[in-house]
Amino acid sequence: MKSIRFSYFFTLVFLGGTTCSVLAAKAVVIEGPATVLSTSQFTCEHGRSRLSPIGIKKAGDKTYLVPAETQYKKENFVTNLYDQCTNVEPKSISEVDVSAVPIIEIDGDGEVITGYIFADNYFELFINGKLIGVDPVPFTPFNSNIVRFKVKKPYDIAIEVVDWEENAGLGSENNRGKPYHPGDGGLIASFSDGTLTNSDWKAQTFYTAPIYDLNCVEEKGQQRLTSTCDTKGAYQYQTTYSLHWDIPRNWVKDQSYLAWPNSLEYTEGEIGVDNKPAYMNFQEQFTGAGAKFIWSSNLVLDNVILFRYTVK
Repeated sequence: MKSIRFSYFFTLVFLGGTTCSVLAAKAVVIEGPATVLSTSQFTCEHGRSRLSPIGIKKAGDKTYLVPAETQYKKENFVTNLYDQCTNVEPKSISEVDVSAVPIIEIDGDGEVITGYIFADNYFELFINGKLIGVDPVPFTPFNSNIVRFKVKKPYDIAIEVVDWEENAGLGSENNRGKPYHPGDGGLIASFSDGTLTNSDWKAQTFYTAPIYDLNCVEEKGQQRLTSTCDTKGAYQYQTTYSLHWDIPRNWVKDQSYLAWPNSLEYTEGEIGVDNKPAYMNFQEQFTGAGAKFIWSSNLVLDNVILFRYTVK
């Protein structure tokens, strides 16, 4: 009988004199692929895009959409900084009309802040719990985005990032010559008020796959650890498992994130962006501004990450 090692504890978080208890959640383990509900969310008009399926996996009374339940729809799209699918291909920020980017108002007397975001693959951005917008390209080709919003400090940033999958519910894609190869993730962002992604941001994993051997998985409180798990991929389907955790209903606002692990920082080389003009054409706005690529403790197997950060 295969099992996951669990170690539970309560974390006490003190917020303005109040105390809340956070109990580490146990992973729901599901074997095999998902039932596909939709084969793809997106078609690239001027290039080749990977299929971006939505599937459903069930275990007892638990049901999970994979890779994630999103708010992906056209009216929520943020502005593309670079996107070959819509022929938006500036060679640098000097070719971008930043003033034309819509401003989402949160506070009427706030500061207008411009943000630059590159996510592998898909993101949703919330400020003070309000949806600013979602990535127009769920999978590939890789794009980058620019946002503007008006807010007063302090304010909270919440970002959901999804590393999409071609094989629904298996956390894998056709890559490096293997039809069942796990993909990697990554997020980098910088904002005009000096806010930058780095290891100060909190990050929590909510979907991990593929797992070939459950003995490599360990949970210690809020840490969801898979560092010794196989990430090599396969030429044909083998029995694999996916790990799922329930996303808190009000995660974009509540303070339970303070118990989450901190993000880990990754280099441009580890993320693999040297051949991606959506990033390289604006390197100055990202690592050039001091921002770091961030993710959970497993860049390859963790597929849905929630990030939180409070700008003081």
